[in-house]
Amino acid sequence: MSIANKNMKYLRKLRGWTQEEFAQKLRIKRSLVGAYEEERADPRIDILEAVCDMFKLTLDDILRKDLSEDSGNYLTKRRAMKLAAGRADIPFVPVKAAAGYLAGYGDPDFIDELNTFTLPFLSGGNYRAFEIVGDSMLPTPSGSVIVGEKIDKMDDLKNNAACIVVSRNEGVVYKRVQKNTRNQAKLTLISDNPVFQPYTVSAEDVLEMWEAQVVISKTSSMQRWNVNQLANIVTDLQQQVSSLKKKVN
Repeated sequence: MSIANKNMKYLRKLRGWTQEEFAQKLRIKRSLVGAYEEERADPRIDILEAVCDMFKLTLDDILRKDLSEDSGNYLTKRRAMKLAAGRADIPFVPVKAAAGYLAGYGDPDFIDELNTFTLPFLSGGNYRAFEIVGDSMLPTPSGSVIVGEKIDKMDDLKNNAACIVVSRNEGVVYKRVQKNTRNQAKLTLISDNPVFQPYTVSAEDVLEMWEAQVVISKTSSMQRWNVNQLANIVTDLQQQVSSLKKKVN
């Protein structure tokens, strides 16, 4: 990779920007940023000048110096500093990145491209944050960010725990996970909102599972239950119980 291409990729990651965010700042297409970083194209001089203005560099710096070596690999140092401070570096997966996450969840380069943040009350551990949409987990509102801790082994899963479940067929979903005592190869995913029916997934299809530790929501979007909503929920539950009794009998 040429020095200029390598430096552009390094500088983008140094700021924690995605390719899309970097492209917007440079007023070019995201695909062009990808082409530069993969050395399928050489950046134009006006693009390099814009990058230099952004990072207070000279053209000589970006064209001739390996900036990652000059700074002693900033990304590695940044991770080490956060770990030393006892704060977890939490990658954030927005809804727009969920589809790409299925392919890139195990790719360190993909994860490095995600924006990160820290929470002062979370230390150690392996955390990841996901934006959720939909009403299936009300009263947790759509648009909330769920910070989950990685579950490495199925035996560590607490029954009925709220988790971000990443699977081949369902994608990224936020549900309560119930173990199947009769069939360990199956997991039941349950919504907090009883309007949504539980369903099962194959344990083999599950790529990752993150047990919810923190929910971040805007105060303006917090769900407020009223008497009519509660009455409808109770009625729906009664109908479900009645239906199940008929099936059993």
